Amino acid sequence: MSSAAENGGAAPGKQSEEKTYKKTASSAIKGAIQLGIGYTVGNLTSKPDRDVLMQDFYVVESVFLPSEGSNLTPAHHYPDFRFKTYAPLAFRYFRELFGIKPDDYLYSLCNEPLIELSNPGASGSLFFVTSDDEFIIKTVQHKEAEFLQKLLPGYYMNLNQNPRTLLPKFYGLYCMQSGGINIRIVVMNNVLPRSMRMHFTYDLKGSTYKRRASRKEREKSNPTFKDLDFLQDMHEGLYFDTETYNALMKTLQRDCRVLESFKIMDYSLLLGIHILDHCLKEKEEETTQNVPDAKRPGVQKVLYSTAMESIQGPGKSGDAMITENRDTMGGIPAKSHRGEKLLLFMGIIDILQSYRLMKKLEHSWKALVYDGDTVSVHRPSFYADRFLKFMNSRVFKKIQALKASPSKKRCNSIAALKATSQELVSSVSQEWKGEKRDLLTEGQSFSSLDEEALGSRHRPDLVPSTPSLFEAASMATTISSSSLYVDEHYPQDRTTLYSNSI
Repeated sequence: MSSAAENGGAAPGKQSEEKTYKKTASSAIKGAIQLGIGYTVGNLTSKPDRDVLMQDFYVVESVFLPSEGSNLTPAHHYPDFRFKTYAPLAFRYFRELFGIKPDDYLYSLCNEPLIELSNPGASGSLFFVTSDDEFIIKTVQHKEAEFLQKLLPGYYMNLNQNPRTLLPKFYGLYCMQSGGINIRIVVMNNVLPRSMRMHFTYDLKGSTYKRRASRKEREKSNPTFKDLDFLQDMHEGLYFDTETYNALMKTLQRDCRVLESFKIMDYSLLLGIHILDHCLKEKEEETTQNVPDAKRPGVQKVLYSTAMESIQGPGKSGDAMITENRDTMGGIPAKSHRGEKLLLFMGIIDILQSYRLMKKLEHSWKALVYDGDTVSVHRPSFYADRFLKFMNSRVFKKIQALKASPSKKRCNSIAALKATSQELVSSVSQEWKGEKRDLLTEGQSFSSLDEEALGSRHRPDLVPSTPSLFEAASMATTISSSSLYVDEHYPQDRTTLYSNSI
């Protein structure tokens, strides 16, 4: 099978198998996207930089691109189409915020043909990725594009307050109109780099209702699994060091609060797992396949927004280590329950689903048939809490859990100390039994004796008149097995002593 066919394009001689979206061939959609973005971004460079104003979020620019060309647009072999750009100045600000220069943006999107990806979801959307692995282009429905437009002011505010986020990073919203058909597309960051093989990929919602990959999906070379699959495959979860774990959970909690404030639900965490221990041979193959583009102007980052940067931000020690080593592609280091070294790539996706009337009706209907708390569609506050609880308790864990078992040396020292303490208790018990009558005849009441006994048992700073710890430790090696039960019989000895004294 050719590489074109593998990437979703049509192989030579099989043009009839080319995918279509709204009765439009995917090749025509890809061509129109590149022509439209090339024109609108190039035209935007002539506009001066300034602060983003409220009205900028609602601006829509439009240009007509006939197939024969015009004074402003080049000729092309696709049907005539109109290309709309939504909030161009606002999205220019978003791109600048993530360090994306206009020339690099144009080069990534327009220099090489776009590569079509398979869609594991049920939305029917088309996915394209740029040849340099930088950006994802996704077709969206009218309601999703409309919701993103309304979301932009709040999205702008959130990015200003906190650029460290696992939320999708939107770089552009466009619409192609041809033959009475509107095809809306959004340009986003690429969460899972293709140059890094993902041994496992999961789409996690924190829901269990029908959250298992279909048989058709499992037959793919790189399937995307779901929540029930993760619980079966990674039942012990994924482990991080304390600093990384805290940074990750803080980022997820903050992002979920933002989504809840926008009344957004049904989103997912897209999680890619690369097993470092399994990639020694793969690394050589990837090195030969990923030859850097000599024509590319300047040195560009592997990814504009890596997973590690999303949770820790630039300048952190862990992030510096990751970005300096390009082999890691900005992945988050982790370990499996078997101790395997992992690199994780993740991001929150599908956030353009608001809790509208149809979603409320869908949840009500499913709740009548199934357990309402297990279905994916739910009110935003409950969805966020369930999502976070699932990530915190089932998916991500602190690495200390792997180090709970003490070393053999530590086990031996603990056993010796336990035997020593039991010998001390045995000595004290024997002394109390032998000196019982002497203490009573000297006029000491039992109550004071009881206080002394309790004090010596619960106050480690009160040392009884017994051999030193050093001497007791040397004696511990010769203790018989019967001394292990002294601690259990000791309370009974005290009870006997109390009854006899009365």
